[in-house]
Amino acid sequence: MVFSRQSLSLAAAVTTVVLWASAFVGIRAVGHELSPGPLALGRMLVGSLTLTLIVLVVRARRRGAAAPLPRGRLLAAIALWGAAWFGLYNVALNAAERHLDAGTAALLVNVAPVVVAVLAGLLLGEGFPARLLAGMAIAFAGVVIIATTTSSGGADATGVLLGLVAALAYAGAAVAQKRLLVRADALVVTWLGAVAGTVALLPYLPSLASELATASAAAVAGFVYLGVFPTAVAFLTWGYALSRTTAGRLAAATYAIPPIVVLLSWALLGELPALLALAGGVLCLAGVAVATRPRPAPAAPRAKQAVAGG
Repeated sequence: MVFSRQSLSLAAAVTTVVLWASAFVGIRAVGHELSPGPLALGRMLVGSLTLTLIVLVVRARRRGAAAPLPRGRLLAAIALWGAAWFGLYNVALNAAERHLDAGTAALLVNVAPVVVAVLAGLLLGEGFPARLLAGMAIAFAGVVIIATTTSSGGADATGVLLGLVAALAYAGAAVAQKRLLVRADALVVTWLGAVAGTVALLPYLPSLASELATASAAAVAGFVYLGVFPTAVAFLTWGYALSRTTAGRLAAATYAIPPIVVLLSWALLGELPALLALAGGVLCLAGVAVATRPRPAPAAPRAKQAVAGG
């Protein structure tokens, strides 16, 4: 059976969205036994090893046609990006999910596209159109509602702040990645970034070894799953889909992540966000949709009507 390129791209995008959604649930499940730093390191050790094997296979097939590896300033920029994306983001998200259910965490993290739009306005000169300002206001109102809903205890308020830190790290990494991919292959950037993130997390190695000594088999299987599927496989399917469709259309697909997380968390963990938190999350997603809506194309000038001669 032959599949079209469009159907393969759609399948790749769906795979990415589902795997990234499952990561929120996996972190919540494993986070009861592994603390944020060791969990991030365990996940990235597995993810980096998986990506290394994939890169070796791909480069062996390409042989002499393989592009040279980045060096100098480009390599340093990739390493810094990887430390932020695979290091800081993972630790912040893991810590947030010690205080928040997976669904609420996903709703908070997915305000990142609004932050990306703000950073693009500041750093890339894209400005601050009215739709962006309106989207920011709507998303901020959603965050306030979520924070109010979960502020009955100080730990939950801490979780909201950690979720926003994860969103900021996500957004900053997304903006940086846009520039890096102009200068280097997507697979190589992802691989080197993952290795850099792993190295940045190595101070947690003694804690990881200590916690693994008492961790259950389910917890070990959990971080192995997180490393192989939401980290290595999902980034590869994302890159495949991104190379075959527009970035805007693919980014819109990530709006499906929070609803999937809520459903998976309910089915697998028996957890649901509070009703008011869900309402705030809907506002956040609405704000993202408004802020990232493409600008309308300028209307084409009307052709002048020909005047018949006498």
